[in-house]
Amino acid sequence: MAGSTHTVTDQAPPLVDHDVFTADRALAEAVRRHLAPGVREEALSELSELGRACGSAQVREWGGQVDRNPPVLHTHDPRGRRVDEVAYHPAWHRLLGRGVGAGLTSAWTRPGGHVRRAAGLLVWTQADAGAALPLSATHAAVPALRAEPERAAEWEPPLTSPVYDPEPRPLRHKAGALCAPALAERRDGDPVSVTTSARPSGVDGTYELTGHAWFCAAPTADGLLVLARASGRAGDEDADGPDCFLVPRVLPDGTRNPFRLRRLEDTLGHRSAARAEVGFAGTRALRIGPGGHGARTLAQTRAAMRLDGVVGSAALMRRAVAEAVHHRAHREVSGASLADRPLARAVLADLAVESEAATVLALRLAAALDDGGEDERALLRLALPAAAFRVTGRCAPVVVEAAECLGDAGYAEESGLPRLVRAAPLGSLWAGPGNVLALDAVRVLGRDPAALDAYLSEVGRARGADRRLDTAIRGVLTELADLEAAECRARRVAERLALVLQGALLVRHGPPEVADTFCAARLGGDGGSAFGTLPPTPDLAAVVRRARPVS
Repeated sequence: MAGSTHTVTDQAPPLVDHDVFTADRALAEAVRRHLAPGVREEALSELSELGRACGSAQVREWGGQVDRNPPVLHTHDPRGRRVDEVAYHPAWHRLLGRGVGAGLTSAWTRPGGHVRRAAGLLVWTQADAGAALPLSATHAAVPALRAEPERAAEWEPPLTSPVYDPEPRPLRHKAGALCAPALAERRDGDPVSVTTSARPSGVDGTYELTGHAWFCAAPTADGLLVLARASGRAGDEDADGPDCFLVPRVLPDGTRNPFRLRRLEDTLGHRSAARAEVGFAGTRALRIGPGGHGARTLAQTRAAMRLDGVVGSAALMRRAVAEAVHHRAHREVSGASLADRPLARAVLADLAVESEAATVLALRLAAALDDGGEDERALLRLALPAAAFRVTGRCAPVVVEAAECLGDAGYAEESGLPRLVRAAPLGSLWAGPGNVLALDAVRVLGRDPAALDAYLSEVGRARGADRRLDTAIRGVLTELADLEAAECRARRVAERLALVLQGALLVRHGPPEVADTFCAARLGGDGGSAFGTLPPTPDLAAVVRRARPVS
């Protein structure tokens, strides 16, 4: 006979049925700050609608369903014919359809599009990080396609369409389409070492590819961007680098383009997305951009992926911190909320400050893309690799500490925190390995004085507001005085660049308690390496209240 042994009274209710966007004060304030009045109210309304959907029990369940039911590769149909299809749980298509419909692939065509999209992606990634990958990949593909106006005219409208159409059909019959970079090979993904080859097919100016792609985050996308070494080029023999190619999934006559999905990799991260190894053999492809300059053609695509690495990491941090604060606010110790106990409060405040700093930095970089002016482009050249280094590197420690805040519950799959822990390292892979990001920042410093000028101008807007920030700015200048032997200090340099920029943004735009806590702990040395080692101050309570997702 079943019976009740005890009554559970001291557990937090599930964090559902709330507006993920509006409850994130740092994010909502950044959107208001960076959008022009003419589009601000419309954007806020759209983002709030997306936030309510993301916070609903239904969408949270979709996220759990795609995590529990990973994609399955079908290489052959029941009659033995090669098909190379990936079967997804229905919730996967619901998540992608809602994300596409919310404009998460259409930043390039809307006013304030990058800020609106970055905010939306930061919200929607909290539903499931894996489902955000095809959205990010499609968004990132657009600037590469623009290197070939004819291809852009054909592909950009369906790629930026609000319609999600997963059916494999010729592009002209699609209401919406997805595209994905498939750039890395088994060696190291370095464009110099590309071994995939391309030769003219003699048909409609297309090429045939032979080779492979080691990592493709959306193998059933309508198009893949691939690097390959082309033979038979005319007029550009002096360029010896690989070319960029567009590989359509379905050819114009309706037949399937022959490329093989060799396997789906069993990865550390999210379980919902299909990370595939792709083989090319006689695969039809269209060249994009000038011959021999594939890396240059893909430069803005890689930059867009870096920004999404920052946005995605900020999203995971925000979801984790929201869960931690929500949980501890509903737990009591000695008659008081656990969130109000001094040590617990210090940990939560430390996590909240890290999350808010990541959010304001991500939205500032998105605003620079929307602006498009020379100074803003120069700022991005330096700030983007530094920001990606710092934010993607901090995601895993923040998420793991937040999971610990839930105690045993944080280690149960039902809490959703293990999913965040598994996904946390992905940002640094999407944006680029830490060493690559740090070295890129140092190289920009050595060859691009305009980038450093733009950075110093940006952080200089906060001079005089906080002595610790002023000291940190001077410290950056001292650090940059000798770049001859900077490689061994590249990580230190990149981290300081990002921290000072985050501090400047918080001093200018954040509430005093958040800015003060960040500057004390991250710039002033009044904090340890472990979370919760902040200087004692009554303002920590205000920091935690600000981070709480539901009042």
